[in-house]
Amino acid sequence: MSQHGVGPRAVTRSVAFLTAGVLAVPALAGCGSEDPSGKPLAGQDIQPAPRDRITDGGTLRWAVDSVPDTLNTFQSDADATTTRVAQAVLPSMFRMDASGRPERNADYLESAKVVDTEPKQVVLYKLNQQAVWSDGREIGAADFAAQWRALSGKDTAYWTARNAGYDRIQKIERGDNALEVRVTFSRPYADWRSLFSPLYPKDVMGTPDSFNDGARMKLKVSAGPFTVKETDREDGEITLARNPRWWGEPAKLSEIVLRTVPRDKRASELAAGTLDLAEIDPAAARRITVAARPQASGSPLMGPGADRSAADSLESWAVANGSDEEAADEETVARKKLRRAAVRYARQQQALGGFEVRKSLEPAYTQLALNGAEGPLTDERVRRAVARALDRKELARVVLKPLGLPAVPVGSHLALSGQAAYADNSGALGGQDTKEAQALLADAGWVRGGPVKEEKKKEKAAGPEGEKSDDSGEDNKAHDPAGHLAHDGKQYKAPHQGGAPGAYAPRGTAAPANQESAPLAKNGKPLTLRFVLPSGPGSQTLRTVADRISRMLERVGIGTEISKVSDESYFKDHIASGQYDLALYSWPATAYPATDARPVYAKPVPAADGSLNVEQNYTRVGTDQVDQLFDEAVATLDEGESRSLIRKADSRIWAAAGSIPLFQRPQLFAARKNLVNTGAFGFGTPVYEDMGFLKKGAKPASGPSAKGSTAP
Repeated sequence: MSQHGVGPRAVTRSVAFLTAGVLAVPALAGCGSEDPSGKPLAGQDIQPAPRDRITDGGTLRWAVDSVPDTLNTFQSDADATTTRVAQAVLPSMFRMDASGRPERNADYLESAKVVDTEPKQVVLYKLNQQAVWSDGREIGAADFAAQWRALSGKDTAYWTARNAGYDRIQKIERGDNALEVRVTFSRPYADWRSLFSPLYPKDVMGTPDSFNDGARMKLKVSAGPFTVKETDREDGEITLARNPRWWGEPAKLSEIVLRTVPRDKRASELAAGTLDLAEIDPAAARRITVAARPQASGSPLMGPGADRSAADSLESWAVANGSDEEAADEETVARKKLRRAAVRYARQQQALGGFEVRKSLEPAYTQLALNGAEGPLTDERVRRAVARALDRKELARVVLKPLGLPAVPVGSHLALSGQAAYADNSGALGGQDTKEAQALLADAGWVRGGPVKEEKKKEKAAGPEGEKSDDSGEDNKAHDPAGHLAHDGKQYKAPHQGGAPGAYAPRGTAAPANQESAPLAKNGKPLTLRFVLPSGPGSQTLRTVADRISRMLERVGIGTEISKVSDESYFKDHIASGQYDLALYSWPATAYPATDARPVYAKPVPAADGSLNVEQNYTRVGTDQVDQLFDEAVATLDEGESRSLIRKADSRIWAAAGSIPLFQRPQLFAARKNLVNTGAFGFGTPVYEDMGFLKKGAKPASGPSAKGSTAP
C-alpha cells in the first residue's frame, strides 16, 4: 500500500463464514447523509513560508534509513528512500493532498478524466505543454505505453513487484495531439488515478534489461524539480541537485543530500551539525523539546547521571574516598567518565536548541494481528474474544498522549480519518467488554479450572534469535517496524491448518466455583497465545503496547507467552511464515483501497505446489464475501458506490477479527528552526521545490501548521 501516491503499494484468510448472528453488521454510516470520512486527526506540521521569504540556494541534509538498493519503485527491493527520491525527480500524475485524497498534479497534467465508459472505459490525459524530461524530450504517450507494457504482467522478463491496474489496460495511444494520451481499459477500473505515479521515461521501461538494471543505481533522465546527481553507497548518501530544465517554480534549494543515519544516532548527528532534518523517535523528541526551553524553566533532568538519587551520589563519593583503594580507583574512573559524558550531553543539548520538533500522525496504522491458520485462533469466537478484551482507547493514549497527539483509535482497516473511504466500522465487532469476551470463550469450550496436561519443554521461537521472555514491559518509546512489510507478494507456505478441536461447553456455561483465578483450559491445554515481538532498540513502543495487551487478555483468562526475536527475522521468519499467534505491525494508508488492500485481506488460496498463497494476508483470515466486495469496488466507476462497497468490506473484515486496528502511528521530525515547508507531512506529498531556509530576519507564515496542529 502506498504512501503519498508514489512507490510500491503494499499489496488471506481461511476460515468459514461466520454464523449469521455473528456476522450481523450495523447499518453503515456511509448510507446516511452525513459524510463519515471526517477530517485528518492531525494536520501537517511543516513550518509553512511563502517562497519570497526563502533563500535561493543552500543544501538540505536529510537523514534516511538507507541508501536504496534500487531507484525503481516498481521493484520488490524498493524502500522508503526510493519513494522519497521518486517524489523529487519523477512525474506523478496525481499526488496526495493533506487529507490523503488524490489530487491532480498541475505541473504535469492539465486534466485527466474518464471520457467513455461504453463499450470500454477510456481515460484522456491532457499533459502540461511545458512538461519535458531532463534530456529535453517531451513527456508523452510513448512513456505511458512503455510503462504499461513493463507492468502489465504479460512479459515475465520484467522483474516487477506488482502490476495492479496496469493489467486492466487494453491499449494506450496518442490523442488528437502530442499532449494527449488515451488509455483504454479492457475492464472497468475505479482506481485509474493510481496509475503512472510515478512515471518513468521510456528509456527505463522500454526493455526488460533497462527496467531490471537501468534504474538501480542512477536515473539518467528525470523530470522533477530535482535530478539524481550522485549515489554513494560507500558513504551512505544520495545527492539530488536542482533540475535546470524544470518548468515549474524553481527549487529553492541547490541540493538535497539524503544521508543514512541510524535512528538511535540521529540526535547526536543533529547536535554535531551534520543534519538539518531527521525523523526521530519519542526519546529524541523529548531531548529536543527540553533543549528548546529556557534554562530556568524547571526542565526535568536528562542525560547521564540524571536518574541518580542523592543517596546514589553520596554512596559513589564515599566509595571513591574510602579505604578500599581498588574500589576507590574504579569508582573514581567511573565518576570521571560520567562527568565527561554529562559535559558532552550538555554541549549536545545546547546545540539541539537550534532545532524544533514537528509532529503529526503518519499515514499508517499499527494493528494487532491474530494468526487464524492454526491453534486456538482458528476459532473466530476466540479471535473475537481477544478483540473484545482490548481497550483500544487506552492503547492509543499510551502511545500518542505523551506526544501531544490525538489519541483516537483507528476505526477502519482500509482508510484513515479524513480519507474518502473512511468510516468507523468497529461497531461490526464491538468495543471492549470483558463479560462478552468471557462468554465467547466459554462458548468456544474454554473454561477456568479445567485439567491441564504437563507438556514437554517447548522449543525456542521459530527463526533466528527467538527467545521467550516474561519481561515485556520496557518503557517503550520508538517506532514500530513498518519498514519490514513485504512488497513482493510471494507465496508463503502456511502451517498445517489444524483446528482447536474439542467439545464446546454449552453457551453461558459458568466457571467452576472458586476458579476465578485459574487459567482457561480445554482438552488439557491452557489458553496461551504466543506473542512475537521484535527485540531491537527501535521497538520499545511495540513492546510496551504488547505488555498492555497481555494484561488486558489476562483479565479474561487468556495467557500470553512473549517471544522476542531479532528485527531482521521478525517479519520474514515469523509474520510472513505464520510462526506466531499474536503480533504487532503496521500498514501504510492508501488512497486506493480497492486495489491496494485486496492482497492484504484476500482469502488465501492453495498454490499448485500445495502451499498456501496468502499474498500479504499474514493473518490467513479471509472470506469469499470480502473478496467479492473488493472486486465490485474496483470495477465500479461510480465513486460513491465504490466507497460504499469498501466500507461494507471493512465491516466484514472487522467481524472476522483477523486483525484489530489500534492507532495511527506518530510522525516526529527534528528540523532546524529556519528550515521551512518541510517536516511532518502527514498525508500530504512533499513539495520539494518549496523547501528551503528562511532569509535572514524573515519569519514563517502564521497558521496552525506552524505549530504541530490538530485538525478541527
